[in-house]
Amino acid sequence: MREHAYLRPSDPAQAVAAVTADPDASFLAGGTNLVDHLKLGIAAPGLLVDVRHLPLDAVEETDDGLRVGANVLNSDLAADRAVRERWPVVSRALLAGASGQIRHQATTAGNLLQRTRCVYFQDRTTPCNKRDPGSGCSADDDRAYGRYNAVLGASDQCVAVHPSDLAVALVACDAVVQVLGEAGSRELPLEDLHRLPGAEPHRDTTLAHGELITGVVLPRSVTSARSTYVKVRDRASFAFALVSVAAGIDLDPGTGTVRDVRLAWGGVAHRPWRARAAEDALRGAALSESTIRSAVAAELEQARPAPGAAYKLAMLRNATVLALSRLVPALAVDLDRPEEDR
Repeated sequence: MREHAYLRPSDPAQAVAAVTADPDASFLAGGTNLVDHLKLGIAAPGLLVDVRHLPLDAVEETDDGLRVGANVLNSDLAADRAVRERWPVVSRALLAGASGQIRHQATTAGNLLQRTRCVYFQDRTTPCNKRDPGSGCSADDDRAYGRYNAVLGASDQCVAVHPSDLAVALVACDAVVQVLGEAGSRELPLEDLHRLPGAEPHRDTTLAHGELITGVVLPRSVTSARSTYVKVRDRASFAFALVSVAAGIDLDPGTGTVRDVRLAWGGVAHRPWRARAAEDALRGAALSESTIRSAVAAELEQARPAPGAAYKLAMLRNATVLALSRLVPALAVDLDRPEEDR
């Protein structure tokens, strides 16, 4: 067992300085993901910098939205009245994730930064480019267990998917991440926080080593206020998404056409997937099951699924229809009918 040095910094700047100065250091918050990796031998940092006790645990109203501190617990954020009323997709995504016990421990920033649950990433006896760059990708093989593999944005280096439910919801809300680094503070769209694997799948995010997420800003919008989250999984609780859909919509009350829409998908790519082609196809259209399916088809033109994950395409079509039908009760759909008969 490797010994770890431990530091409990007094403020965010001290935490950033400590990790920036040591390439073998890691931040530690709720630990629901990192501690698992320490046990499995996937991670072995020489220094753990505990940021859990830093004063980053407030949910605050702003002039144009809500600021969520990095250390706000998943359970507290899901129960927050403002979130439930104006960003219901966020609350529902959090309640769909993990178990109650884990939600009481996991933090907002930690949830966003959790690593893939690909079975080969978690098995040190198998090659994995994300765990050991250049070793190969055990999942990218027709003989491999590929049921959870990506269908969008993958590369020949990695076909793993990002596991966070919260991240998918926040992407659909156009959330912004606040980051503190050695050079100071900066903000970036949450959609730009995670990256596609390309030739460097070991890099999950666009953050530099030592940069610390301090908060997430949720802007107010009509689509966020009328939003929901649909998660398809193997069992009703404590299971990661096969596919998930975060959806928000704004309809013209006179014509019923789509004035604006937000769609983000989980379980299908190395990062939460913003379905912009589908959104563009729906804006200005009369909402119906057929227009939704056509819009999803436009997004999925770039999908390249391996045989073991091809089922996700039909699942995405159905889950997107289901999510939007929950937001628009007048939209009549029959998901029990075979897809080819629709």
